[in-house]
Amino acid sequence: MTSDVSPLAAWLHRLDAVNLAQVLEARPDAASPPALRSASELADRLQRPGSVALALPRIPLPALQAAEALAALGTPAPRDALADLLGAVEGEAAQGLDAALHLLATHALVWPESEDTLHMAAPLRRAWSAPLGLDAPLAVLLKDATSDDLRRMLMALGVRPPTTKPQRLAALLEHHGDPQRLADLIGRVPADTRTLLQRRADPAYRSQPPIVSGTPEPAPKPGARWALERGLLVRGRYGHGPVRMPAEVARALRGPGWHAPFDPVPPTPPLTPVSPAEVDAEASAAATVFAAHAASVLSVCATDPPARLKSGGVGARELTRAAKAARCEEAVVRLALETAYEAGLLDRDGDRVVATDSYGSWAHLEPAERIPVLLHAWWTLALTPSQARDEDNKALPALAGAPSCTGCLQARQGLLSAASRLPAGLGAKNPADLGPLTHWSRPLAELLPQDATPFATVIREAELLGVLARGALSPLGAALLTGDAEELAAACRRLLPAATATARFGADLTAVVTGAPTARLVTLLDSVADRETSGTASVWRFSPGSVRRALDTGRGADSIETDLAAVAAGPLPQPLSYLITDTARGHGRVRVTPAACVIHSAEPALLAEIAAHRKLSGLGLRQLAPTVLVSRTPPEKTLAALRAEGYAPVAESADGTVCVERPRGHRATAPVPPPRSASTAPGARFRTATAPALADLTALATRLAAAPLTAPAPDPSDGVPYGTGTEEIIAEYARNLSHTDVRQLAQAVDEGTAVTIEYVATSGNRTIRTVSDLDLNPPYLDAWCHLRDDERVFTLSRIQGVMPA
Repeated sequence: MTSDVSPLAAWLHRLDAVNLAQVLEARPDAASPPALRSASELADRLQRPGSVALALPRIPLPALQAAEALAALGTPAPRDALADLLGAVEGEAAQGLDAALHLLATHALVWPESEDTLHMAAPLRRAWSAPLGLDAPLAVLLKDATSDDLRRMLMALGVRPPTTKPQRLAALLEHHGDPQRLADLIGRVPADTRTLLQRRADPAYRSQPPIVSGTPEPAPKPGARWALERGLLVRGRYGHGPVRMPAEVARALRGPGWHAPFDPVPPTPPLTPVSPAEVDAEASAAATVFAAHAASVLSVCATDPPARLKSGGVGARELTRAAKAARCEEAVVRLALETAYEAGLLDRDGDRVVATDSYGSWAHLEPAERIPVLLHAWWTLALTPSQARDEDNKALPALAGAPSCTGCLQARQGLLSAASRLPAGLGAKNPADLGPLTHWSRPLAELLPQDATPFATVIREAELLGVLARGALSPLGAALLTGDAEELAAACRRLLPAATATARFGADLTAVVTGAPTARLVTLLDSVADRETSGTASVWRFSPGSVRRALDTGRGADSIETDLAAVAAGPLPQPLSYLITDTARGHGRVRVTPAACVIHSAEPALLAEIAAHRKLSGLGLRQLAPTVLVSRTPPEKTLAALRAEGYAPVAESADGTVCVERPRGHRATAPVPPPRSASTAPGARFRTATAPALADLTALATRLAAAPLTAPAPDPSDGVPYGTGTEEIIAEYARNLSHTDVRQLAQAVDEGTAVTIEYVATSGNRTIRTVSDLDLNPPYLDAWCHLRDDERVFTLSRIQGVMPA
């Protein structure tokens, strides 16, 4: 990494404090948590694979296309060569290339060594196995070729072969490096060879998978031998391995007029005029409806917490129940649950999802104060909350604790960024047409398998929340895009109406509330009536069952009528008063008494003696009839107490037969396994670290600009520094590993070797896994698991030990 860091460090050292602050703001993960002392340290952190992986999804399409073209050229590369390859030599395309390179430099992914030479971060170069569909250059593909193979190629080309292998390789590279010679050679290829070469040179061509050891290699296709003899195609050492086409040959076959894809101008969807008042009106209606639905969903969770599946999450049955109770669609329920959980209003408690203490204070807020909490949670949520199907079209539970999805987060941010690019006073005629523009803004954003059109689910969520209205960005979306909490709160106060504190009661035993009802009104009506609809207008219906429910809480008929009259817009209808009075008249005529067991006898005097016995008062005896007593104590303890006082009771079964008691021998119970520690409990939540404030980044940039290029070596007494950036990343997340295990795992990641790990699964079970093809994606490790013979995702914090494979 040193060869890559040094040019980057030198470039960073030449920047002033303002430009350096822009780099730190674009890559805040590289500036925390340790304090940086020099440009070299900053360059080392910017070059880490994890840091580059976090920055890449935020890059728009033109910058990503420029980076791929630069990776195909290899760096350092002349800027003019990149412009020629992209066809961006002049005009709008040249301006787009300047903007793309400036953005890449701001993210420290591509930087100029001079005005004419560009460098690229090493991890970014490895992001493409075949950039632009081009294989490695001829020099790389022929590094294992024998001297005799090179001699035969030169003779087939009509070039006199030199005596040594390096000279022969240089002669072959010189021949294929001359565009005119290579064009003349391609012009002489046979027809079947030309067909083969043209097909392989196509950017859409995908090579065959590597040959599995022990299986015979396929024979070269017709026409391939002629190309192999002249270096237009290359095979591995001694003729083994897949057939590959050098990059120089592929570019020559594509012709001088071929250019790499480059889209500097964003696509424009069909637009329609829309006024700010229309956008505000629709955003206000959507946000008001969602706030009401979310309050209803969370009220259901507070009164009757939904059960979790054994595999985790809230299943389809509970989602349907919540949707029916809240009178909304399932997508709204999923959106409300996920955003409320992210905001801390819900939490997992064993096999249930329950409301937290924060929910109580949130529920008493005005709708304009509730919705910003959910909007901010949606904006920062690292998943798509209303996703209901996976890639196999299987139903997904809500609140399942899915791994963090950066692509889902970027899809949301890309949508709002795309909508902000629309001209003022215009909106997309069809909101689905914002999908291509979203892809242009965030080409690496997650595309859900359930979407019929790109980003359909995210667009629908934005419309439900009022972030997107009439195909344009609403004030709520603009506030989210800027990240200003005060601006978001002000927009919500302006767009959402004040809560309604009164209801209109009808003779048909209904109560109608226009707008969002206050928390006090909702609590009152929910306790006395059943909600039928909610949204811009909410409807409750009274019934004998709903009134009886209120009477069961200890309230009287007069109290209920008084409370309803206090919130009524007019006098209470007479049918409602009659319903409350009639229901109260029959309430409590039948009573149910709890009893753990019943004591009965044909002798009333004996039962009266037992009921008056002072030493039996702890049983909680109560005489219901001369021959019947009820006890609040379970049968076993009641029998023991009566026998201790000299009585001779017998036990009866539920059907009245006498139970025969037989003594049981003592048996040893099975040992109870120790409980899992909190760190291995399933459902643990991960929180991402917050980025440093902009003021801190500016101060850090000023200090780094004034610091020397490299910081002095650390004091050995302060500890041994990390050998590589990979070691530091692993040590930051895998807190259970020793320094030796960290180094061993980092070496396996960097060198691509296999390693054996001791891992604690989410169930709490410890397992030993041999893994290979490691890909570091903090806080996770993607790897091929030899035990499961499949790709698996391991959490770094759950790795307990590392051993050689």
